[in-house]
Amino acid sequence: MANSDEQDQWWFCTRHMTAEPADTPCPGKDLLGPYQTRDEAAHALDKVKERNEAWDKQD
Repeated sequence: MANSDEQDQWWFCTRHMTAEPADTPCPGKDLLGPYQTRDEAAHALDKVKERNEAWDKQD
């Protein structure tokens, strides 16, 4: 059973391309996160894209 901190965590599964709760059976290698809300997890790839673009702009 997940502890109270983990119950409020969400993950983005790159295999299923969906937001998953903390008790997801998906393996860690397929997960991005944790995120505090389902909405944040659902937009994980947007955050990845933003960070990649910022990294590419560095000198």
